[in-house]
Amino acid sequence: MAAMTVAAALGAASCSTTSRLEAGDVLYTGVKKVDYRQADSVKIDANVQDQIFEAINVKPNNPLYSPYYRTPLPIGLWVYNHWNPNSKGLKGWLYRKLASQPVLISRVRPEARVKMINTLLSNNGYFSSSAAYTLNYSSKNKRKASVTYSVNVGKPYTIGHVTYLEGGTPLSQLIDSMARADSYLRQGKRYCLDSLNNTRINITNKLRDKGYYYFQPEYLQYEADSSLVKGVIDLRLVKSANIPNMAMVQYYTRRVTATVESSDGGGTPDTLQMRNCTLVKMMPVKIKDDLIPSCLSSKPGRPFKVGSMDRTQLRLSRLGIFNSINMSVTPVDSVTPEGNGLLDLDVKCALDKPLEVKFEVQGTSKSNSFIGPGLETSLTHKNLMGGGEQLSWNLNASYEWQTGKGSSYKNSDLNSYEFGSDVTLAIPRLLAPRFVDRSRRYLNWTRASLSASIMNRPNYFKMAQFGAKFSWEWHANKKSLNQFTPFKLTYSKVISKTAAFDSAMAANPAIAQSFKNTFIPEMEYSYTYDNSFGPNNITWSSTITEAGNLFAGIWEACGSKGTKRLFGTPFSQFVKAQTQLVWSRNLGGGKSLVSRVFIGAAHAYGNSSQVPYSEQFYIGGANSVRAFTVRTIGPGSYHPAEQSINAYYDQTGTFKFETNWELRFPILGYFKGAVFVDAGNVWLLKDDALRPGGQLKLKNFFDELAVGTGVGLRFDMSMLVVRADVGVGIHAPYDTGKRGYYNMTRFKDSLALHIAIGYPF
Repeated sequence: MAAMTVAAALGAASCSTTSRLEAGDVLYTGVKKVDYRQADSVKIDANVQDQIFEAINVKPNNPLYSPYYRTPLPIGLWVYNHWNPNSKGLKGWLYRKLASQPVLISRVRPEARVKMINTLLSNNGYFSSSAAYTLNYSSKNKRKASVTYSVNVGKPYTIGHVTYLEGGTPLSQLIDSMARADSYLRQGKRYCLDSLNNTRINITNKLRDKGYYYFQPEYLQYEADSSLVKGVIDLRLVKSANIPNMAMVQYYTRRVTATVESSDGGGTPDTLQMRNCTLVKMMPVKIKDDLIPSCLSSKPGRPFKVGSMDRTQLRLSRLGIFNSINMSVTPVDSVTPEGNGLLDLDVKCALDKPLEVKFEVQGTSKSNSFIGPGLETSLTHKNLMGGGEQLSWNLNASYEWQTGKGSSYKNSDLNSYEFGSDVTLAIPRLLAPRFVDRSRRYLNWTRASLSASIMNRPNYFKMAQFGAKFSWEWHANKKSLNQFTPFKLTYSKVISKTAAFDSAMAANPAIAQSFKNTFIPEMEYSYTYDNSFGPNNITWSSTITEAGNLFAGIWEACGSKGTKRLFGTPFSQFVKAQTQLVWSRNLGGGKSLVSRVFIGAAHAYGNSSQVPYSEQFYIGGANSVRAFTVRTIGPGSYHPAEQSINAYYDQTGTFKFETNWELRFPILGYFKGAVFVDAGNVWLLKDDALRPGGQLKLKNFFDELAVGTGVGLRFDMSMLVVRADVGVGIHAPYDTGKRGYYNMTRFKDSLALHIAIGYPF
């Protein structure tokens, strides 16, 4: 009965949602608009608009898009006004879950919001500006009102002459040089209190990284004078009159003591004097003597740097073997011969339990649009030999089916299962030649792994794959990550196959070559640049892979001729390169514009006539051109006949171009939306007579780009993102029988639904 009442409430938009309001109360229904009235040649800064947005961002009941809209069916308010709060049973439970107390104008306090806006305007240099508000009462119910905020924007004040510190003390000279180098303290910059405070903080952070450990931002002050020129503020940077003596002293590190104990605490101390610290091991702990000293950035006899403490904390935490890391600083009574202060640093670490077990039942989603349930379990020893070495064993299994339109996939012929296992040893040191450029500020890794997997495609084939890999991972700096794999060997073998698979391979010898049993000996280098700071985020990653050159050289050096083999099986020779650029722009209010460009190419030579099938490119699906299912477009303008058993295998290529543009925005709570445009295709670098139109030709490039648009819904809990995207085809790269750029035969046939986990890029 209660459930029926809830359903009936959905049609009760005309019913009163103010019946329980006290006399004089007015229900707040959101912000109608913010009206910026700007003087000629004046445009308020976008960042200031964002601050004003936050100041008025009070959500009405059941907001649809805060703060501007309220859902037309405020079910929470209806329940609050029409149900008995003392109800019991199911109706009482539903009341507690659904009821929403009304948000009142008196709680929103628009007059206080106006004062906040005026303060924001003054803090940002808009001294001749002001704000006001108007209540917009509903014509149907005078106990409901929205708010309109009006902001009169005048010309902002700018910075005029800047007078820096004067004086001959080392501290004053440092502050003077840092202030002169600051990008904000410049004539003509818009006056902004936050920017002035940030300048003080930046100078303080730099001073603390030069040994002035006790210096604080409030020890620097600004004297402002706006009386000389209208609209211009002259600034003078001065030191506070009450700076304590210890804040003006440069400190050096006297002693570093590192103590490590087990997770249970206690133990017998074993003290070792290392090169850069005193190490105290509370025996019996299992840890190498040089592990913690190698993570310490603070060195005795050098200026005490706060940044060194932060780097030490980061390096120790990234080892993953401690459950707590505590650092403390103690001043020493004595001073250096030059009169500088001394500090002692104590680092205390408690080891975590070494074994970690994970067991997950999950839904999987891959870039080729296969989704399904998965099972994964792993066992990890986080400190195998006492040096932070991680030995992990993983076992995974999954059953998958493909999303998206396409009659080729309706009979579950391509539904598959696979299971595999791998063992990986990760060492938190770079066991590589010294000429490899690396930064000691970041943790670098050496990894070795063995893997095996079986994939079964019913009605087609069963394939096994075995692999061994050795790689290095290191940072050259904060934004740059390098990964080099000097050795990777993969062996692929088709265990069983069906007549349908044999027929498909016989119809396309080029594809059949890529499915042959083969060894793939590879070397690979990847570079990632990640600048994930500020309103513009850029991530650029590139990978180059070569296979077979080293083995081919050894083979030819031995004087052998003909097909080159490894353990009696031919091995592949190819080179592959790919690069991807992802750019995102924060538009404020939870909105962002994200774009991606991907280019990749692969070429087989020497011992191989075709690039292995697993190394070829394909397009379409949940993370690609979302208006088309995976492997239903390309290469080029080639399109197999309807119901062709070769379609899934034919539509790969050795060159790929793809670009995506996506506008993301909040909707309600965890729900977010997106509007996107995708374009791309794959081509062949070598002509294939059985796939006409598949070869890359510059004159046909733009006509052969598959283009689609669409909308998406995301359930975003930060740690988990589930999304549904509906793609709409605009242009197919092949002949559909319809003329014009929009060549989709029927609108309903151009739709594709994809459900996936995580964002597409």
